[in-house]
Formats: sequence, structure tokens, C-alpha cells
Amino acid sequence: MKKIGYTTGVYDMFHVGHLNLLRRAKLECDYLIVGITTDELCISHKKKIPIIPFNERMDIVEAISFVDEVVPQSNYNKIEAWETYRFDKMFVGDDWKGTEKWKKIESNFHELGVEIVYFPYTTQTSSSKLREALDKSQ
Repeated sequence: MKKIGYTTGVYDMFHVGHLNLLRRAKLECDYLIVGITTDELCISHKKKIPIIPFNERMDIVEAISFVDEVVPQSNYNKIEAWETYRFDKMFVGDDWKGTEKWKKIESNFHELGVEIVYFPYTTQTSSSKLREALDKSQ
């Protein structure tokens, strides 16, 4: 039976941490779906305009050989995503592990037979650090 994996992110200023997460996710499934956060959702939730526009971020992630499908993420409702894509595993950075939000998501997905897989967060490179360096240079 084909294992479907799912992960999401803004993927602004794509860097090695993003690449590592996607590569590791593909090792855990047969078919990897990646949700790209829309500009509107990013602005409404993070109060930041992505530096790289949504369509370009979609193109970047689509070009990665181990990504099988790229879809827009227009809300943060993970159950709604599961209802649409019926994934078996969801991949997320371990910086979320143990938070109240993700404990609830884990519980909800456990009932559906979906495994949440946490990957190490790349501390040496992050979009936040890249954005901070850009802001300082201006």
C-alpha cells in the first residue's frame, strides 16, 4: 500500500533546512505532498509579507525531484487538509513538538491513523535569520 506524506511551510527564502526536511520526508513515504502557505495566510497569521511571492515559492518546491505534488495552503486546518489529501504521515519540525497546538493535532490524527513525524529544526540556517540579515543590510 502506497504511503502518502504531507508537510507544509511558507518556504520563503528557500534554504538547506527546507531541503533537508523535504528530503527526509520523502524517505518516509512513497508520495510526498507539500503545502505552500499562501501570501494571504502568511500576512494574516505572521504579519509578514513573504519576500518570495507565492507562485515563485510553488515553482521552487515543484522543481525538487523528491516532491511529488505541490498544493496551496490557504488555511491551517490540518484535518481539512487530511480530508482532501488522505495522507498517512505528516511531517513537521521538532520546534513544534510538545506544544499544546501539536499535542491536540497529534491526538486528532492518532484517531485517524495518521502518524506525526518530527524532524530536527535546522538551527544554523532559518528564514528568520536570513530575513534579519537582509533587514540589517538595508
